[in-house]
Amino acid sequence: MARKIPWIIKYRPKRIDDVIDQDDAKKQLISWINSWLKGKPSKKAALLYGPAGCGKTSLVEAIANEYKLELVEMNASDFRRKQDIDRIAKVAATMRSLFSRGKIILLDEVDGISGKADFGAIEAILYLLEVTRYPVIMTANDPWNQRLKPLRDASLMIPFKRLSERHVVAVLKRICQAEKLECEDNALKEIARRSEGDLRSAINDLQGIAEGYGKVTLGLVRSLTTYRDREYAPFEALHKLFNAKYIFQAKSAITQTNIDYDTMLIWINEHIPTYYDDIEEMYRAYEALSRADVYRGRIVKSGSWDLLSYVFDMMGPGVAFVKKTYKYKWKAYRSPARLQLLAQTKKARETLNQIASILAKRLLISRATAKSDVVPYLRVIFRYNPRLAAKIAIEYGFNEDMIKLLAGEKSNEVIAYYKKLSKK
Repeated sequence: MARKIPWIIKYRPKRIDDVIDQDDAKKQLISWINSWLKGKPSKKAALLYGPAGCGKTSLVEAIANEYKLELVEMNASDFRRKQDIDRIAKVAATMRSLFSRGKIILLDEVDGISGKADFGAIEAILYLLEVTRYPVIMTANDPWNQRLKPLRDASLMIPFKRLSERHVVAVLKRICQAEKLECEDNALKEIARRSEGDLRSAINDLQGIAEGYGKVTLGLVRSLTTYRDREYAPFEALHKLFNAKYIFQAKSAITQTNIDYDTMLIWINEHIPTYYDDIEEMYRAYEALSRADVYRGRIVKSGSWDLLSYVFDMMGPGVAFVKKTYKYKWKAYRSPARLQLLAQTKKARETLNQIASILAKRLLISRATAKSDVVPYLRVIFRYNPRLAAKIAIEYGFNEDMIKLLAGEKSNEVIAYYKKLSKK
């Protein structure tokens, strides 16, 4: 019966020290939990992010166990609807615990929330953070989706790094000893290599082979397991890129990321100064990235998609191998400021496109011409002649958002005339 228990559960860390290779994350999370216990948390929520199988949920469970805190856990399938969050998490977060001195509310895999299908879930979580009397911890593999921005802003962001092969092998050896299994060292190294730092999948592979054959050999591992064909979140791709030892590693970091290469250009551009300290290395990295952008521009203009391989070569190996000497580094990555600015100005750009569409239809011109040749004159009229601007707005069917974009500081005057004339 004991052998039928999944080993990822049987050997789950019980103490904080059992969670491997995440010392920085441990310090940040423990410090934050202690601030909650003292009643002075800097933020009511913490968002743990990093690749799958690196110990995010395990660390939360170990802290709850060691601190004697009740753990109320919800995974992505539990909190997709607002009513589920209100029914379970909100009640748990506002009621006293009967069996311990406190609680931890864990919302696992919040990046599994989709925009339309799970409408209202983000708002419900934000309300939960307002009313909670206990720490709320969320986990995500990729927290950089725009819909998760409100949660990022409301949380202490704690990064987890992908586990090294050495640490994965150490855990697998401990399990082999506990199960009294014959395990070849090379076999465990091969399992770790193929798992790519995902300890959960490595343990599952080990159990599958051990229970099927009673031993773990290199031959069995090579014949029964496969390499994980992973997609990398942006911060994982950057870490893999900047720490690449070989050309194929740098290139796969670019080609296997889960964002498009235009967005990846922005991420790399933002983080070159974060990783490189030497001014010459920075210069050479930006030179390679600019060449990638030149090739990208030629693809857009000419449709020559055969140039895409050169884009990947410059973005990947071109940026990664400018360093004079190889040195492994772990850096905390952040969402690029340019992407944040684009998100903030998204509504204004959408409104401008709506204005251009209206003008293009009425004046029989393209939207691009409307933006470049007509909108600038409209801005002048709307800022210096509010009465005429109101008449134009009525005639062309502009709404208040469009008026505000065109009139700027004078929008209140234009809207006042607009409402008066609309009544007439």
